[in-house]
Amino acid sequence: MEWLDALILGIVQGLAEYLPISSSGHLEIFRQILGIDLPAENILQFDIIVHAATVCSTIVVLWPLFFRLCKSFFTFKRDYDFYYVCKILLSCIPIGIVGLCFKDYVESFFGSGLTVVGICLLVTAALLSFAHFSGKKSDGEMRKADSGRDITWLDAFVIGCAQSLAVLPGLSRSGTTIATGILLGDKRDKVASFSFLMVIIPILGEALLDVKDMLTATPGETAPISAGVLLIGFVSSFLVGCAACKWMIALVNKGKMIWFAAYCVLMGVICLLWQ
Repeated sequence: MEWLDALILGIVQGLAEYLPISSSGHLEIFRQILGIDLPAENILQFDIIVHAATVCSTIVVLWPLFFRLCKSFFTFKRDYDFYYVCKILLSCIPIGIVGLCFKDYVESFFGSGLTVVGICLLVTAALLSFAHFSGKKSDGEMRKADSGRDITWLDAFVIGCAQSLAVLPGLSRSGTTIATGILLGDKRDKVASFSFLMVIIPILGEALLDVKDMLTATPGETAPISAGVLLIGFVSSFLVGCAACKWMIALVNKGKMIWFAAYCVLMGVICLLWQ
């Protein structure tokens, strides 16, 4: 992998992790476009780095909220922030079960080709469209970002179940969780932050599983990706991720997700025709 490939893929990951267009699907699309044909262990190595970068982006952008939540949770204050973290942990249970017990089965059954990516992008578009139109008043105007209810325990679990479906390439993790929260009637200004915070644990958990797979894999003759290339991927993903995270929160509050539904339809059709 060349440094330019790492730069492009890092930018793609940084954008697609937060925008509701599927990071895994777009990484697969751009690998095809760039003609990158790497061994599985090298793809795994690069993906771990760029996903770690987007986790760092989330923590940096949401640092005041993240710090407040951590302080409340680890000091057992039993206040609103403490129970908010508990809801995040509850939302991680479904993806934890899927990741630990069914990840390999899902990946082997559905595969990772562009046909699967295309179909899942169309599903993402449908979810975003439903969320957009459900967020309108009877007169056609969008509800205010702070209208609706706070995220309940049941909502947190349902959003977590929606996140567990996003293991499929092309099914956006942020799009699925945010759309589900809006469809449940939760406040849009709360759903985006909850969605980005709830993926920190699954992403780190997936990274640890990938590291385990790398360490237990049979050593081959494949050369590892150079540290310089990995650094470029990390930095580009982190910087773009910071901008994309702020942008996405603003877009959710303004009810502008329908444009991403149109984009997902376009990219989904292109993926299906590419085959």
